[in-house]
Amino acid sequence: MKEYKVVIYQEGMLGSLFLGESKVNPLKFTDFLNSNAEEGWRVVTMEKDVRRMLLLFSREAYLVILERDRS
Repeated sequence: MKEYKVVIYQEGMLGSLFLGESKVNPLKFTDFLNSNAEEGWRVVTMEKDVRRMLLLFSREAYLVILERDRS
């Protein structure tokens, strides 16, 4: 039997407010994925999304679906 979880990974709002746009930091995203892998999670799929914030700003986000064997 499998267990699933859905996570929206995005950077904080400050980069968007000061720079007008915020992109996901690849090193932090790697750490996020590795920490979940240590808990037995495996990425099934992910989708990139650019989210609007306060009508003028945007920030990059990823919708990540993870699975692992239920213990």
